[in-house]
Amino acid sequence: MKIRAQISMVLNLDKCIGCHTCSVTCKNVWTNREGVEYAWFNNVETKPGIGYPDNWEDQAKWNGGWERKKNGKLLPKMGGKLKVLAKIFANPDLPEIDDYYEPFTFDYEHLQTAPESKAQPVARPRSLITGERMEKINKGPNWEEILGGEFSKRSKDYNFQEVEKEIYGQFENTFMMYLPRLCEHCLNPACVAVCPSGAIYKREEDGVVLIDQNKCRGWRMCVSGCPYK
Repeated sequence: MKIRAQISMVLNLDKCIGCHTCSVTCKNVWTNREGVEYAWFNNVETKPGIGYPDNWEDQAKWNGGWERKKNGKLLPKMGGKLKVLAKIFANPDLPEIDDYYEPFTFDYEHLQTAPESKAQPVARPRSLITGERMEKINKGPNWEEILGGEFSKRSKDYNFQEVEKEIYGQFENTFMMYLPRLCEHCLNPACVAVCPSGAIYKREEDGVVLIDQNKCRGWRMCVSGCPYK
């Protein structure tokens, strides 16, 4: 893979206010059919926190990215070509829906059609997977926004594994940041190496990572291979 240039984009985290404008516009562009309601192709996380999907930074669990062998060669952490093909129909390194969240909507129509009553009508949540009503929403793509999640869950942030909980609590009271996450268009992308159908490539003139949708077969090995999930 030879490229003539590598275009970069810099995000000023001091100016990011977590408005999710980038997340929503990207979501509207790429979610045009059923089945990808849970997928946010761009999202903004509040750190510290476990992120989305759960603990995506823990590559000991997800096997994303590369590892260097003793002979100096790079090999995807999820394995070489034969290992990738062996688990093409049952990928243990792929996050499941519970690692993301159960996508939902609300019964907005009920607000318009509810009969007259003493109580104000409520738009209850409804699962986009089963179509059934949900008693309680337990998770979302920005569930920890502005440290809104429970401390017991946020304290599982991969970056704080060796930090004592007391110190973490003090740190949390003095520090918070927004982390926009999107495709990094890596110089040596692991997704290109692990794609069984060869649908992913790096454009020579600017280094942008692209997917040939005519070749893509939906194996999702790119999700497992990506260290940023």
